[in-house]
Amino acid sequence: MQIKDYITSDVQALKLTSTIGKAKAMFKELVFTHLPIVEANNLYGLIAESDLLSFDDDTVKLENVQYMLHAFFVFEEDNWIEILKQYATNEANILPVLNAEKKYVGYLELVDILHFFNKTPFLQEQGTVLIVSKNKNDYSISEIAQIIESNDAKLLGVFISKIQGNDVELTIKVMSNNINDVIHTFRRYNYGIVLGIKEDAYLNDLKARSAYLQKYLNI
Repeated sequence: MQIKDYITSDVQALKLTSTIGKAKAMFKELVFTHLPIVEANNLYGLIAESDLLSFDDDTVKLENVQYMLHAFFVFEEDNWIEILKQYATNEANILPVLNAEKKYVGYLELVDILHFFNKTPFLQEQGTVLIVSKNKNDYSISEIAQIIESNDAKLLGVFISKIQGNDVELTIKVMSNNINDVIHTFRRYNYGIVLGIKEDAYLNDLKARSAYLQKYLNI
């Protein structure tokens, strides 16, 4: 992913000499959580809409409330993992972008980044989402790929979605004509199935055995 393709500057950044009133007016017209404040291509920070609610005097200039500014941004060469981390950490839907000289070049909108991910095979291709768990010292991505490919299935994507104590959960998307075989193989390799298909063969077998046992006990 090249974030340069998604950088925009359609909305002009605020200046330190801009007033609280101007910032409020811009927030009313936009859906941004924050607005960048820039002077001579230098980013001074971002003002959050929620921080302006307590201000009654709209004539106050932003240079007089710099203590309220938030400091976050990404660089042009940052990867998508860092970008998503910044969105989540700062609870923002806009990210200022700086170049290698730390000069402001524009911003990224969360909606554009989400549209990019919506076009990826992980989301677009038909497949089954599995969540498996194992001790964090025992799993390996290569093993997961081997399990899937040994069942004539295709791995569309995998990422670590949770780490709790000694256990790690991995979210996997698989394209397979027989997902039950994939699930069964994961169990053979001592992976727990946190989320699979609603009814897999292993569970159906357990239900059949349970029903048989209950019938036997009722005789």
